[in-house]
Amino acid sequence: MRVSHLLLHGGVFLLLLAAAVVQAQRVATKTDPTEAAALNAVFAKLGQQAAASWNLSGDPCTGAATDGTDFSDQNTTAIKCDCSDQNNTVCHITRLKIYARDAVGQIPEELQNLKHLTHLNLSQNVLAGPIPSFIGELTNMQYMTFGINALSGPIPKELGNLTNLISLGFGSNNFSGSLPSELGNLFKLEELYIDSSGLSGALPSSFANLTRMKILWASDNNFTGQIPDYIGSWNLTDLRLQGNSFQGPLPATLSNLVQLTNLRIGDIASGISSSLAFISSMTSLNTLILRNCMISNSLESIDFSKYASLTLLDFSFNNITGPIPQALLNLNSLNYLFLGNNSLTGKLPTSIGRSFRVLDFSYNQLSGYLPSWVSGKDLQLNLVANNFVDNELNNSILPSMQYLNCLQRSTPCFLGSPKTASFAVNCGGPLTSGSDNLRYQSDEVNLGDASYYITGEPTWGVSTVGRFMDASNGGYTIRSSRQFQNTLDSEMFQNTRTSASSLRYYGIGLENGNYTVTLQFAEFGFEDTQSWKSLGRRVFDIYLQGERKEQNFDIRKAAGDKSYTVVKRSYKVPVTKNFVEIHLFWAGKGTCCIPTQDNYGPSISALSLIPADFTPTVSTSISPEGNNNTSKAGVSTSKAGVIVGVVVGVTILGLIALAAILIWRQNRRKRKLSLEQQELYSIVGRPNVISYGELRSATENFSSSNLLGEGGYGAVYKGKLTDGRVVAVKQLSQTSHQGKVQFAAEIQTISRVQHRNLVKLYGCCLESNNPLLVYEYMDNGSLDKALFGTGKLNIDWPARFGICLGIARGLAYLHEESSIRVVHRDIKASNVLLDAYLNPKISDFGLAKLYDDKKTHVSTKVAGTFGYLAPEYAMRGRLTEKVDVFAFGVVLLETLAGRPNYDDALEEDKIYIFEWAWELYENNYPLGVVDPRLTEYDGEEALRAIRVALLCTQGSPHQRPSMSRVVTMLAGDVEVPEVVTKPSYITEWQIKGGNTSFMGSDVSWRSSSAPREIISPQDSSPFLSSVE
Repeated sequence: MRVSHLLLHGGVFLLLLAAAVVQAQRVATKTDPTEAAALNAVFAKLGQQAAASWNLSGDPCTGAATDGTDFSDQNTTAIKCDCSDQNNTVCHITRLKIYARDAVGQIPEELQNLKHLTHLNLSQNVLAGPIPSFIGELTNMQYMTFGINALSGPIPKELGNLTNLISLGFGSNNFSGSLPSELGNLFKLEELYIDSSGLSGALPSSFANLTRMKILWASDNNFTGQIPDYIGSWNLTDLRLQGNSFQGPLPATLSNLVQLTNLRIGDIASGISSSLAFISSMTSLNTLILRNCMISNSLESIDFSKYASLTLLDFSFNNITGPIPQALLNLNSLNYLFLGNNSLTGKLPTSIGRSFRVLDFSYNQLSGYLPSWVSGKDLQLNLVANNFVDNELNNSILPSMQYLNCLQRSTPCFLGSPKTASFAVNCGGPLTSGSDNLRYQSDEVNLGDASYYITGEPTWGVSTVGRFMDASNGGYTIRSSRQFQNTLDSEMFQNTRTSASSLRYYGIGLENGNYTVTLQFAEFGFEDTQSWKSLGRRVFDIYLQGERKEQNFDIRKAAGDKSYTVVKRSYKVPVTKNFVEIHLFWAGKGTCCIPTQDNYGPSISALSLIPADFTPTVSTSISPEGNNNTSKAGVSTSKAGVIVGVVVGVTILGLIALAAILIWRQNRRKRKLSLEQQELYSIVGRPNVISYGELRSATENFSSSNLLGEGGYGAVYKGKLTDGRVVAVKQLSQTSHQGKVQFAAEIQTISRVQHRNLVKLYGCCLESNNPLLVYEYMDNGSLDKALFGTGKLNIDWPARFGICLGIARGLAYLHEESSIRVVHRDIKASNVLLDAYLNPKISDFGLAKLYDDKKTHVSTKVAGTFGYLAPEYAMRGRLTEKVDVFAFGVVLLETLAGRPNYDDALEEDKIYIFEWAWELYENNYPLGVVDPRLTEYDGEEALRAIRVALLCTQGSPHQRPSMSRVVTMLAGDVEVPEVVTKPSYITEWQIKGGNTSFMGSDVSWRSSSAPREIISPQDSSPFLSSVE
């Protein structure tokens, strides 16, 4: 028994010892210092922060970085580490993700020091410049993507050194040149995503080595030559080659790709036509798209009964002949069938499979009676431009087809007997009258993947075909409540009709002659912001009467790379058979999936057609009144009529003369105002101009109930624009010393200076005597009110620290990164605004005085707020960026303490925040300054922030750090120097027993904070701090 007890105790002892060893190893584990520093630099340069889940102790490789958390499930910024090196004591960073963060800048060179990376995801940002060649040194890489950025230049051949790569993506960028042949060395490559990357030339012959390839997305480039035969030797399951410049025929070797489930080839520009024989063995297909591929064949050559998994088939825009096989329509798995724009003949099959939802047979040579299945309740069916004759359609069981005969090949309505000479359509929108005196008819019918609509007159119609691929709920009209530029008809552009493939409008029963066709567009699928969501391109072709007028038309590009800006195109078009066709066609060009999967294909806002060079003999019923019929009036020859005519004529002439004088005087005044406004607009570069009337309405005539605050430059009101945006309208006060020229300079400054931590300018108004600026509205108001106002918020530590870091980044941008150097001069808590997510944004920076690099003094009156003024600026007017650094230090202390810099309701030694903070610091109690409402906070971060604040408020500007240095110190990328010197102004202040001209404050906030026990720092430390 004694022996067994000894054995038991001994076993327990060994288990405890083993656990202690494991725990000791965990404690001893740390990130490789070189990699930690590199990661710090990468995040700092791209303006990113680590997620709280993996930077637990100042060492990057902690928490979710080393536990079993799935990398793909983590935040948009994440890392993973391998800690098995050197007997489990050293961690290496193996995975890095900065995804969908709108990170700006070039790929940091420090990335090359992360030698152990196997996964790198930098997609969905706004990175610019080239992919650096040093990426080829990261030879452990297996999965790497740079997709959806603004990268440019050639693809570096050094990527061919990454022979362990399994997946590579750099689609949706602005690269140039061809694919380097060295990529053929990537023998393990299974996935290559290069769609919309800007590349050209032939696919390299060395790619024949990539026999493990499973997925290739290479649409929307300018690849030339024939699709290589070697692709047939790959192990593909997904192949996408739309929107290039390949030549036919399609290689017969594609028949070897028996595992394909998704095949999308389109837009073969030239060469020899192809047959369908190669698809006979691809019976695993789920999606089959061979659109616009120069295919000449019969559908009867394929046994479709073998395609049991096929859900979508698109053979549109080819030259396929013969009848539609019954076997094809018997497929019970098939949902979407597009066979439009071919040469199919015969009748429609007598029955269809139970799963069909969309059938496109438009633009063929089909004829005969319509079978009963066409009345399916949820079935979309497009039969436009076939040979169904009038009797067959009238006997149809679908009343909606009564006008379809107007859109058949040989029997258009009113052939030889025109009814109209004009029409105009508000595409996707309601009936409206335009500033061009045309009446734009409503086009609000809900169309789908294969739909058409003909007006009841009928004078016009519309047809659309195509399905938005990979979109859960693709829409065919887009709506926006925003205001549009370059137009007096903004409301008309708030709706637009789109299509995933082909969109046609028709004019029916037109009088023959030459017409002016005007097409109007406005892009609002992509925002004008510095975000990956703004990087998309919508590209399509425009055909009129079958003639291509525009190739690769890009609305946003035509508008000067602006969204919400109207673009008009006018063309002279002949009408010879009382019929016109306007065709917008997607040729596979443009991005497919930015910002959503359904954001591509043609789009149009309005169109009109009026006689160009002839006088119509029929009605033109598109004026706002809807009636242009004229009647001849009889002429009286009686004397009374002559007398009345003379009297009326003299009266009218007198009135005309009086009106002319009034108009001349008014126009003279308007010209003067217009010249003044033109001068101002020449200064500001014409930002988005908003009318005074709209702003007056938005603010309810600048009601006091909408007043947000009032400063030295005027009042700020909350308002709601007609497009639904809530804004802050700043009204320049009449008593302000700032005139219109200075105001225009402010607009120009703000327009050029943009950053995520600066308040965004939406527009301006220069009409009234009180010019206006329109800013984004910040839901949580100013920082001072949030921290110590009457309606103060409960802001926890992570949010406070993020606010401090955000302010620092905004100032660093103003001082060092912006194209113009800006000193704010009035940094204070009330000039920092908080959005709905408590992200800080600096306001009123446009009111700062600009200065060039050679100036260190200003002669203007000192601007700023007591309590935040640096000594050298308050006493001598000496202005440098270090003035802002000082003020930032004050704001930083206020944010940490949750109190203003001056509060006479507190105990005497706490009234002035500097005196109090230095007393605590010198007594080794620095954390006593932290807001007592913070029951939890990161002690190391707080201590670091306190030291930074004391550094920033040093008396000499030369002792204060730059704001870029402040950012790195707050982020923990560099050590914060020990602050040892109390500023002399505090010593002098204490000796004098009062405040000074530069430390005074008129703030009268009252604090009700009660003393509390100082908490100890938590077991946490600076974000990505260096590992020793």
